[in-house]
Amino acid sequence: MKKSYLFLAGLLGLLAAPAAAQNTPTRPTDGQGNWLMYDQPPKPAPYPKTAQVAPLPQATSHAKTTMGTTYVPLDNDIYRLIDRYAILRGSDSLGEIHTSVRPYTRAAVARLAERMLADSAAGLSRQDRFNVRYLLRDNWHDTRQDSAINQREKPFFSYFYQRPTDLYSVETPSFSLRVNPVAGLSLGNSDGAKSYTFLNTRGVQVEGTIDERLGFYAFLADNQMAVPFYVQERVERDRAVPHEGFWKPFKTTGGQYDFLSARGYLTYAAGRHVSLQLGHDRNQIGNGYRSLILSDYASPYLFLKVQTRIWKFKYQNLFAQLTTDPSDKDDTYGRKFLAMHHLSLDVLPNLNVGLFESILSGSRRRDSVIVNGRVEVQNRNTFELQYLNPIIFYRAIEQSVGSRDGNALLGLDFKWNVQQRVQLYGQLVLDEFVLSQIRAGNGWWANKQAAQLGAKYINVAGIKNFDLQGEFNFIRPFTYQAQDKYRDYQQAAQPLAHPMGANLWELIGIASYQPLPRLNVVAKGFLVKQGLDAPGQNYGSNVLLPYTTRPGDFGFSVGSGLTSYLLHGDFTASYQAAHNLFLDGKLVYRHRTFSGSQPPPPYFTASNGVLASVALRWNIAQRLHEF
Repeated sequence: MKKSYLFLAGLLGLLAAPAAAQNTPTRPTDGQGNWLMYDQPPKPAPYPKTAQVAPLPQATSHAKTTMGTTYVPLDNDIYRLIDRYAILRGSDSLGEIHTSVRPYTRAAVARLAERMLADSAAGLSRQDRFNVRYLLRDNWHDTRQDSAINQREKPFFSYFYQRPTDLYSVETPSFSLRVNPVAGLSLGNSDGAKSYTFLNTRGVQVEGTIDERLGFYAFLADNQMAVPFYVQERVERDRAVPHEGFWKPFKTTGGQYDFLSARGYLTYAAGRHVSLQLGHDRNQIGNGYRSLILSDYASPYLFLKVQTRIWKFKYQNLFAQLTTDPSDKDDTYGRKFLAMHHLSLDVLPNLNVGLFESILSGSRRRDSVIVNGRVEVQNRNTFELQYLNPIIFYRAIEQSVGSRDGNALLGLDFKWNVQQRVQLYGQLVLDEFVLSQIRAGNGWWANKQAAQLGAKYINVAGIKNFDLQGEFNFIRPFTYQAQDKYRDYQQAAQPLAHPMGANLWELIGIASYQPLPRLNVVAKGFLVKQGLDAPGQNYGSNVLLPYTTRPGDFGFSVGSGLTSYLLHGDFTASYQAAHNLFLDGKLVYRHRTFSGSQPPPPYFTASNGVLASVALRWNIAQRLHEF
């Protein structure tokens, strides 16, 4: 695989050219130093501009839009902090983070951090102050609070690290640019034939804005990885490296992989309430640790996203092109198409309810073509253009055009914040729903539903920065499966929803504590009962299999097949030595058993062991294998 060192060196060399506009430019502000968006007129300052922290004037709190900026990269650790303050601070009209749709815009996160800092007199802990200032520094383009301490008196070689957050940065009234290196190095023991695991990631991340309307982002990294045996089993079963696209074996030892990670997008603010995004990246819907609607587990994909935020509504249209096959060969892959709508309403300032519908379609058209003088019949994938309609229900479209090639899902989600301390959330997904069959209680295979219920509790028992989260997920057999790979709910042989597929129930417990401003400790536990496939039989757990291979029509319940019980525990301590430079120590405990005397299915074995690792991360999230 070609390395990216020459590319990175050339890029940094070009960026190191003298830039005359490095000093903070003068632009209109809202009176407290926060830069205005492109369409917000200047307003007189209600207090002296020299004030470091001041309450936000009510007149402008509803005027600032969060459209047209770049996004905070998906990272469980960072998003846990953001969600914590979204619970503590409450709603903020257009400036509020809409936590059901991820990733979040940097403008919305900066706005939340400003409001938290303005409320610091209410009693923020040292840890909270550190976190809030971290968010302000990390999203400096959309705020002017803390701008003074986000400047270095003596940058490296005059151009590098003028801000402690970025290797190289430029800011003018019409243009901003951030360039950062990406690195991930880890070493640990293994539970298989290998004696060790490792991760070696090197890359670059670039983002910026133009005229406050256009945003751009690019991430490129080269990776070599040796994984534990339970991850190797999953890769061999699905022929897919979790979270990634094309890959190839690294060296000759099993369980070692070489792959590139590439993501990027363009955003455009079409108005104060509408934004467009075209990219190759991941998306997520839901407030839970897992998502039963759309998760960030699968590899990145091409998509067009339209977001509309007005009054009490948030409406997202997502149109994506997905890959039908595992990305383990240098070949042409089949394509299918995803269209998804998610509409949510703030029923109360602290209660949000959302509805969604999606359809996966890969209609095949048989065309006669002439090849070498002969007439051949070829199958070609087509996309029903009427699925681009952003409003009409997809089943109605199918009936109107006479198409039955789509696999439609419907459902809802909700979030309820209680007393700015507790958040209750949940999801319901309907793949197939026949009330008479549910009442019959005969385990009909096509009763395909999934449900989630969870809660987050902030500052438990008055202990500052000690938070708990509990979550229950229930997914019936054959949920997300379809007749073929052109309609099942997967991307490049990776589930688009729960990473473990279906035919399961799962209990999740998460405890996070921040004893010191730079130290975070997180303990996670997963208890999963899942019915796995017997040799040659499909019991509805693997999303990649067609439901036509099921052994019958009735008698299915969660756990049908070879019943597996998995206990997965994770304890991680992360120390932030510098901005976005983390040192991690991790312990993972796994215990999998099977009920009865049946042999385990292919690629999954009973296991019992502890995995320990240490890691250094720079501008990159943890790589997790929680399945």
